[in-house]
Amino acid sequence: MSDEKDYRDTVFLPKTEFPMKAGLAQKEPAILDRWAKIGLYDKLRAQRAGRTRFILHDGPPYANGDIHMGHAMNKVLKDIIVRSQSLMGKDAPYIPGWDCHGLPIEWKVEEAYRAKKLNKDEVDPVAFRAECRAYAEKWVGVQREQFERLGVMGDWTNPYLTMNYESEAIIAGELLKFAESGQLYRGAKPVMWSPVEKTALAEAEVEYEDITSTQIDVAFEIVEAPNAPELVGAHAVIWTTTPWTIPVNQALAYGPEVEYVTLEFSPKLISATASTIEDIKAFEHPALAGRYLIAAELIESFVRRFETEARKHIDLPTGQGALVLDRILSDPIKGSQLAGAIARHPMHKLGGFFAKPRPLLAGDFVTTDAGTGLVHMAPDHGEDDFLLCKANGIDPVFAVDAAGMYRPDWLWLGGQGSVINKKFTASDGPICTDLREAGALLAASDDFTHSYPHSWRSKAKVIFRCTPQWFIPMDRPSGATHDTSWDDESREGAASNGATLRGIALDAIENTRWVPEKAQNRIRAMVEGRPDWVISRQRAWGVPIALYVHRQTGEYLRDPEVNARILNAFETGGADAWFQADHQQLLGEKYDLAHYEVITDILDVWFDSGSTHSFVIEARYGVGTRADLYLEGSDQHRGWFQSSLLESSGTRGRAPYDAVLTHGFALDGNGRKMSKSLGNVVDPLKIIDESGADILRLWVAQTDYFEDVRIGKEVLAGTGDAYRKIRNTFRYLLGALDGFSETERLPVAEMPELERYILAKLADLDAELRSAADGFEFNRYSRALTDFMNEDLSAFFFDIRKDCLYCEAESSAKRRAYRTVLDVLFHALVRYAAPVLAFTAEEVWQARFPSEDESVHMLEWPVLPEGASVESDWTAIRQLRQQVTEAIEPYRREKQVRSSLEAEVTVPVLPASEADLAELFIVSKVSKGDAVTVVPTQRHKCGRCWRHLPEVAQDGALCDRCAGVVE
Repeated sequence: MSDEKDYRDTVFLPKTEFPMKAGLAQKEPAILDRWAKIGLYDKLRAQRAGRTRFILHDGPPYANGDIHMGHAMNKVLKDIIVRSQSLMGKDAPYIPGWDCHGLPIEWKVEEAYRAKKLNKDEVDPVAFRAECRAYAEKWVGVQREQFERLGVMGDWTNPYLTMNYESEAIIAGELLKFAESGQLYRGAKPVMWSPVEKTALAEAEVEYEDITSTQIDVAFEIVEAPNAPELVGAHAVIWTTTPWTIPVNQALAYGPEVEYVTLEFSPKLISATASTIEDIKAFEHPALAGRYLIAAELIESFVRRFETEARKHIDLPTGQGALVLDRILSDPIKGSQLAGAIARHPMHKLGGFFAKPRPLLAGDFVTTDAGTGLVHMAPDHGEDDFLLCKANGIDPVFAVDAAGMYRPDWLWLGGQGSVINKKFTASDGPICTDLREAGALLAASDDFTHSYPHSWRSKAKVIFRCTPQWFIPMDRPSGATHDTSWDDESREGAASNGATLRGIALDAIENTRWVPEKAQNRIRAMVEGRPDWVISRQRAWGVPIALYVHRQTGEYLRDPEVNARILNAFETGGADAWFQADHQQLLGEKYDLAHYEVITDILDVWFDSGSTHSFVIEARYGVGTRADLYLEGSDQHRGWFQSSLLESSGTRGRAPYDAVLTHGFALDGNGRKMSKSLGNVVDPLKIIDESGADILRLWVAQTDYFEDVRIGKEVLAGTGDAYRKIRNTFRYLLGALDGFSETERLPVAEMPELERYILAKLADLDAELRSAADGFEFNRYSRALTDFMNEDLSAFFFDIRKDCLYCEAESSAKRRAYRTVLDVLFHALVRYAAPVLAFTAEEVWQARFPSEDESVHMLEWPVLPEGASVESDWTAIRQLRQQVTEAIEPYRREKQVRSSLEAEVTVPVLPASEADLAELFIVSKVSKGDAVTVVPTQRHKCGRCWRHLPEVAQDGALCDRCAGVVE
């Protein structure tokens, strides 16, 4: 048994009740309850009243189902930013909100009706709308609890809902602003239409996926050609991947500068027994008898399709030989020579609509990229088709109904469909079968792969369908007045795009900060190329387009007095008031209701959410107030970012935001899109229940969220390791600061250089974190913070000074300096961590400063002590320390030394005194040599501090310092 005396009761070990094990899933709900009890959000608003305000405007999630990882990522990032701005001393309110109108909710209520074998159309619209409202209210409540559980701090008792009566009244008011300034029109033009949901869709409601379609080549016989009479009797060939549009064809389009040729086929037979070639007219297919007009550049691709089809229908006797189709080409002609030419529809024998002439029209959009260089025109089902036909006096015929069926009275395939049904449009379906029997189907195959629009809600294919809709024009002179705040130097360099809605919006894009910068190019391209905004929907649940249209003139009523009465009714009874209204009373004595059509179309929900700036930001913070930041996923360039931009540009002449931040999507651990069918969905609620919200929050902060990010077991395991290191740093600080008081504090000027160096490093960190927070770069923020904690503190400063903390006298200047710096570090680090680790920072703060009614989140950015200058080259010292540590490691592995304290080292340079270096390197002795070398020390070990020092006479005896402390 050792005779050494036990000095453990003389060593000052850290003491704290702060647990190493986090137990976040259990602790966080209690912290949330405490925040609610003390009214933390309201206390912050009162505390920061009058300060510079920072408004992050919450884009409204849809009130439909539990939150998913995309929701969690988005809300956490918003909360981190809001809390960081609050930490920097600003008044940073956060008003959460929900999008409550629209098809997804209506669809769910309809599903319940269908399950009960009820018809929605037979229900009172107000009663149906009440069920939609109740459905939305249910999910608002569910999602509110889930968002709060993430630690998102906001005005949860007073969120904004697009279905609140006040909101609906203001949305209607924003619409009427467009109406009063002449920025609305009603027109029949093709829009994206969902036959499943029976409504028009906006571009933002559509997603594109690859599908396999039927491609067909169809022959239209030319019956007149005044500039090229030799073409009479030839067939103009069109190629399409939407066979269902052929029954609505009204014209053909050619490219004026494209060169066209006629192509004939001469069938030949190569004998199986000889090399002779014979005519085989006896085996001709009807399609082989014609002349076909196509673009010269597209002959090869057309011939491949034609020959494949021809061989399907020509049966050669066994052993007869091989079929060859020789080509006979005419001289090329310019497309402009087709002016005035007339063709006839393949189904012309049906009479009526199909017997009308099909003119060949010049179209600048016709290219030779694919197909035949001739395009069939169905003005009901394509924007180019519509515009070209309209310019030539050809109107839509509305042959396809809302469900995607040909109307019952249509001569060809009337009452049949659906037109998006693959079987209906297949090469053996009714359309192709009829065209084949008419001798007009030259080629058909079901293998054409291309990108195609789908409804992002129902996932069903959409069609372009011409219907009467309400539009906001992009290129008509706008009635909005430009924001005069842009008439200063901030407007320099802005594009002067003119006073159309498109021009104002493009100017606004130039005057907005986009994070990351590349997002600006994306939204600019979208606004530059977007069509007029279709704002009407043929549904029931939403804000109605509250307009009266004169039955004779087709003009909508623009009367401020009538509009005032409409809005007053909305404020009292919400949008339901329109469906229950005495419309004659709203019109007043000046107008007779009998002369007016009451519009019952519903506003596009993107108009709802695009108007939120008016009933959230301006309504709560004053007219003219702009949000400092909008923050959503990258898909919102064509969604909320754009609808908000257009709505505000049309009514205020500017954007509703100063800056826009775009984040990527959350993917699974393998980088795949999450889907239930793949079974790879990562549920944020499950993560919270198992590991706590702070783990999820740290994951968000550590990702490069400007791009798509991954989350899975391995990723979260890494996040958990990072969290434990942060927690242990705080645990050490709490323990090491046990009993610290102001009387112990030491001025910076009296501190050792190591402490001053760490304070200088803290100042560098402070500047880096401020810069990162200003740039909304929390990946950079969290990395800088964790690197400082792990590398500068745990692996360096704490490691070196543990001897000082444990063994120096309480009154020693060195120990006082160390604990003073630890106190500065604590106050800074707990603040820095608070925006990201909202719950843990609160737990840490309360562990040291328990309070019933205070919170770490009421603190502001730390004020660091000044004067932390250093003389030594600490970069060189730390590099040398690393070399020494690496050199000692083999001796530890071989058990030649048990710890670095038992080692003596030589180093080629001495950047500080030998005694200081021994303490910094945590070794027995440092001396100058030719290289870094290590030998076990022969010195004896102090029985209290375990350092091997020359004054220790034998192992277990005390060094001079420890002897003085023990006395």
